[in-house]
Amino acid sequence: MRPARQPLADRIRPRTLEELVGQDHILGPGKVLKETIERDEIGSLIFWGPPGSGKTTLARIIASHTGAAFVEFSAVTSGIKEIREIIAQAGKEKALYGKRTILFIDEIHRFNKAQQDAFLPHVEKGTVVLIGATTENPSFEVISALLSRCRVFTLNPLAPEHIRVIVERAVQDEALGLGQMKPVLTEQAMAVLTNIANGDARVALNTLEMATLATKPDGKGERRLSKEVVLDAMQKRTMLYDKSGEEHYNLISALHKSIRGGDADAALYWLARMLASGEDPLYLARRLIRMAVEDIGNADPQALPLAVAAKDTYHFIGSPEGELALAQVAVYLALAPKSNAVYTAYSQAMRDVKEQPNLPVPLHIRNAPTELMKDFGYGEGYKYAHNYQDAIVEQEYLPENLKGRRYYEPTDRGMEAEIGKRLEEWRKRMKR
Repeated sequence: MRPARQPLADRIRPRTLEELVGQDHILGPGKVLKETIERDEIGSLIFWGPPGSGKTTLARIIASHTGAAFVEFSAVTSGIKEIREIIAQAGKEKALYGKRTILFIDEIHRFNKAQQDAFLPHVEKGTVVLIGATTENPSFEVISALLSRCRVFTLNPLAPEHIRVIVERAVQDEALGLGQMKPVLTEQAMAVLTNIANGDARVALNTLEMATLATKPDGKGERRLSKEVVLDAMQKRTMLYDKSGEEHYNLISALHKSIRGGDADAALYWLARMLASGEDPLYLARRLIRMAVEDIGNADPQALPLAVAAKDTYHFIGSPEGELALAQVAVYLALAPKSNAVYTAYSQAMRDVKEQPNLPVPLHIRNAPTELMKDFGYGEGYKYAHNYQDAIVEQEYLPENLKGRRYYEPTDRGMEAEIGKRLEEWRKRMKR
């Protein structure tokens, strides 16, 4: 007997806080959110978390606990017109019966600024209590005025053990789950399912349902789900990623810091994660070039041309072969000697440029293409370095106010150790 056509994930959605799996950091004993739900004293909230972590489920549980009117709609399908109708009805409920209205907006990040502005005065006056759900960082996607009037709760991806509980519940539930179809998962199949779900209960349940429907019952009426069947039902592992959202910045930060810290293995993993998630390889090539300049610099002068070559290689041959060039340079950069001395020196020089007035170029190092300029002293007293021993001659190249200023302080790592010796000799002879 086949279950109803309603998706498994919707059929077995938890209906009480006790049934909800995970999120103990906000729903455990004594936690503020749990207490306010149970006392029906909910204020405006935003639930921020990855897909399948329970945001909508939690909102519906709140609906079952509250005496307020509960209105739910999606930012994907609703607009300003629907918002105004709901606000008008909420105003009547409050004025006539003193009844609150809780407005749940799924995917609130899809509302633009004007649509979010439409809620603001009504949230402020208490006409509605707003509960928003979003997979995107609210700091980026929700206007600051609205965000300041809401309490943000972060939902974490479900751990494999949480996914296991949900899967076992679905397998055993004969009324709403798959119990009547008698699916039996091998331990390998369960391990694969709980891991490839990537913390998303919906993905796990959809995969479980697909695998069960695709498996014929044996003589006992059981449907034995192997690791291979689960993988086939999944087809492609879901990657948590958004090129313009927080996860994008989290992953590129992980790649950059792994290379800076010298961990070639971690660098390869994060590079592969971003490529598998659909990141533009040329964006990654540009970031690798930046790392070569910012974190390695003159400690290994070959890092920059190698990073540029990797970019050109990818541009020339494309995916997937070109991705190997990015992997090669990621490993090279991770293992190269590190120095941010040039980065630091440039930052200090730029600070002086911004904080000091436009200081004049010393006369003796100015160009003098005309007789008038020569008459004004341009170029007078300039010492041509090649006419002196080792092409070093004592003269000042900085403006008077910055005379003797030092920006570049090489490290003793890699090639920069040799550069440091040369610089020290130059400064000694220049008396700087």
